[in-house]
Amino acid sequence: MAVDEYAITIVGCGPGSPEYVTPAVLAAVNAADLLIGTERLLRLFPLDTAKRVVVNSSVEEALDEIEKQLDHGTVAVLVTGDPGVFSLAKLVIERFGRERCRVVPGISSVQTAFARLGLDWVDVRIVSAHKEDPKPDATLLTSDKIAVLLGREGSLRWVAELIRENAPSDRRIFLCENLTLDDELVREVQPEDLAKLDVSSRTVVLIVKSDLLV
Repeated sequence: MAVDEYAITIVGCGPGSPEYVTPAVLAAVNAADLLIGTERLLRLFPLDTAKRVVVNSSVEEALDEIEKQLDHGTVAVLVTGDPGVFSLAKLVIERFGRERCRVVPGISSVQTAFARLGLDWVDVRIVSAHKEDPKPDATLLTSDKIAVLLGREGSLRWVAELIRENAPSDRRIFLCENLTLDDELVREVQPEDLAKLDVSSRTVVLIVKSDLLV
C-alpha cells in the first residue's frame, strides 16, 4: 500500500520538546487533513494548517473522534513519545485495522532517560504505572535495567514500595522529570526518600544495577 493510501497515521511526538520531533513526524503531520491529540501535543505543530480536534485522556473518546473524522480526510493521531511504548497506537490499530494505519516512530522518554545516563537500553524492562499500579511480578527486580513510567498521583509510592520490599541492594535509582523541557531534572535518589518526594507526572524512574554505571 502506498503511504498516501493510509487513512490513519499514528505519529510519535517525542518526549516533549519540539526539538525532539523528527522530520518524518513533521512530514506526516503536514500531509494530514486533520490532527487529533491533546492540547499539549497539538501545540508542537503551531504552523500546520490542518483541522485540529482536541481530545483528553479518555481513550474511548479519542477512538470515537477518529472514527467520526475519517469521512473528512486523512487523520494524524498524535501520541507522546514513541507509538510502540504503552501508546494509544495499539488500540487504534485494533479498532481500525493494521491495513488502514501507518505508524511513524518517535523518540521515547525511556530512550531519552537512558541517554541522559549514557547507558544503553537494549535489555530494559519497561513498566507503566500511568493508570494504575502494575500487577505484582516477583521477577521484575531481577532485571538489570528497569524503567517505570509514572503519570499519576500514587505511582511513585508504588515504586517506593516495590523497591523497599524486593530490590537487591546493588541498585541505583534515578528520577528523570520533564525530559527535554526547560524544567528537566535528572537526579539520583535514595530508596528511603522515594515515598517523600513530589514529582512531575512526566517522570521516568530508572532502576539500574550499580556496576553498569561504573
